[in-house]
Amino acid sequence: MATVDVVDETFLAVPPGRLATEFADPAAWRRLWPDLALRVFTDRGEKGVRWSVVGDAWRGSMEVWLEAVGDGTVLHYFLRVDPVGEPMSARAATKEAVRRQRAAKALAFGLKDRLEAGRPPGVPPAEHPRS
Repeated sequence: MATVDVVDETFLAVPPGRLATEFADPAAWRRLWPDLALRVFTDRGEKGVRWSVVGDAWRGSMEVWLEAVGDGTVLHYFLRVDPVGEPMSARAATKEAVRRQRAAKALAFGLKDRLEAGRPPGVPPAEHPRS
């Protein structure tokens, strides 16, 4: 099991293709996860991206899986990493996992706020102008 193991999911009233564009640009990865060096393992298009985490600080895997559900998308986020070098104490690993869990939820809610902005409740995303 990875030292830091984060799983998160959030529903966004946005089509998968629109959400996928948020993760298509490597410059966006550096903005979203500045402390992780990422290399695409599998580009799944509208279904998301799988990365290898290959940096000097962390090694492991990360995935954004976009699942079409109803009139939107469930954004599934997985991060499984180990520190490079000295192992972390259990306390430090827990603290880091909580920090990354909060960051994952902040990322999802930030996308939700921006991409759903101005959409009246109950109106499907297809009827709402795209951001």
